[in-house]
Amino acid sequence: MAVVFHPALNAPTRPRVSVCIANYDGEALLPACIDSVLAQDTNEVVEILVHDDASRDRSIALLRERYPQVQVIASADNVGFCIGNNHMVVQARGEFVLLLNNDATLAPDAVRTLLDAAESLGTPAILTLPQYDWESGALVDRGCLLDPFCNPIPNLDPARDDVAYVIGACLWCPRGTWHALGGLPEWMESVAEDLYLCGLARLRGLSIHALRGSGYRHRQGATFGGNRADDGAGLRTSIKRRRLSERNKTRALIILTPTWLVWPLLALHLAALLSEGIALSALRRDATLLREVYLPAIATPFREWNVLRVRRDDVQATRTISVVRWFSAVRWQLRKVWMLARYGVPTVR
Repeated sequence: MAVVFHPALNAPTRPRVSVCIANYDGEALLPACIDSVLAQDTNEVVEILVHDDASRDRSIALLRERYPQVQVIASADNVGFCIGNNHMVVQARGEFVLLLNNDATLAPDAVRTLLDAAESLGTPAILTLPQYDWESGALVDRGCLLDPFCNPIPNLDPARDDVAYVIGACLWCPRGTWHALGGLPEWMESVAEDLYLCGLARLRGLSIHALRGSGYRHRQGATFGGNRADDGAGLRTSIKRRRLSERNKTRALIILTPTWLVWPLLALHLAALLSEGIALSALRRDATLLREVYLPAIATPFREWNVLRVRRDDVQATRTISVVRWFSAVRWQLRKVWMLARYGVPTVR
């Protein structure tokens, strides 16, 4: 895997914050994203890193011509979100890192708000800001809770700050904490890697905190397809996203869920996946979803059992919180059933 580093011209010395932007074919998205970072209302020094994941468009040329102050890490191969972000954090020099999607923009006071919160908490924590829809401006979430099967539930409670996880579109973490956690799990490739990182942090007693002030706007699903629901148009997704999502949530359930409770939950999870796959395939009169998404996810615990069991043992050996605290961020509802009732059968591309 060939990686080329393009050092920034006039790079800031001793940055306090490193903003890491993963990019793939984002030529049309990058200017708004980077401009929002450059426009931050803060006295702290901020550096910007972009990992280009073998883009086919003019992303690299755009960065060289318009943003010489940005450090570019150009990969010759498409390596995915996890590896790209891990590469950037290795090169980052800031005390804190902020993962920012190329399809997102920060409010002008975002970095200052995150820094103030990190300093006031006094202990390492993973933070995020309120997420707003790019088109409507509506609040999407302030972090997420989970259902028992690791399906995300947007946190819309104005009084709730501690959440199960925050999405990688805007994820703030002390750089030392990131390295202690091992960064994003590269064996997941993409999707649910943020859920896993935050779940590991929670097991080790770290806070996952969604702030109330400032925010970021996000073109949901612009860089990966899907991950967007509209009351009028319904839920839109893609085969690739669904395949990675169901596989990786199954892995996360096995590795992260503490104590023997994992096994009945896993059994229920696999039964639910099979029922969902059969039902959706019947409604769509097409077995593609069952064949390419659900059956591979169901096979994951059996095909990867030895590896998953070792990872589970290693992770659970580091757990410092109680089972009650772990499940305090779990809502005992069937999120997918709720989504199906509200939006109907998803449109899959």
